[in-house]
Amino acid sequence: MIITAAQLLEMVEAELAVLDDARVVAHVRALLVSPNPVTRGWDYGAADEAYPCWSVFEHNASNTGIAYCENGFGPRNPWGLVYLGGTEHMSMGMDSGWFPGFLDAYFESRAASDLPVWRVFQQLEDEYPGRPLSAEGSWDLTWAEVERLRALNPDHRYHCCQSIYRGEA
Repeated sequence: MIITAAQLLEMVEAELAVLDDARVVAHVRALLVSPNPVTRGWDYGAADEAYPCWSVFEHNASNTGIAYCENGFGPRNPWGLVYLGGTEHMSMGMDSGWFPGFLDAYFESRAASDLPVWRVFQQLEDEYPGRPLSAEGSWDLTWAEVERLRALNPDHRYHCCQSIYRGEA
């Protein structure tokens, strides 16, 4: 691993510095851990191929976290959603769980669903996520409203998303 633990924390702090939402910043900081290396299997190579990844964020309630890895999906998408434990879940996982930035990974993580920052969006044309239709609310209630609207208007596209951060992913 070429990057250091201190550099990783600097990278996370640089991303947090662009956020205006104190709830998200506090939530992220509460779940950050001192970066530690964890060897994770690479499912796309040889049978026992594995890479060192840095564990930087842990959401114990869901047994998930965010890791940084310069190999595998990195350097293009070095921030990944990973399981914290369980022998069958200690690989790097699929490419859809790896992102160019820490906050991209955070807002796709189970941890982000703890905060009431979710809104219903109606997608118009190819513009994702579209136009916000609701105020912020919990993950579960927002998804319930998305499903209700989808059932009422099956020809329209509705999503659950947040308005706090638009990353690269």
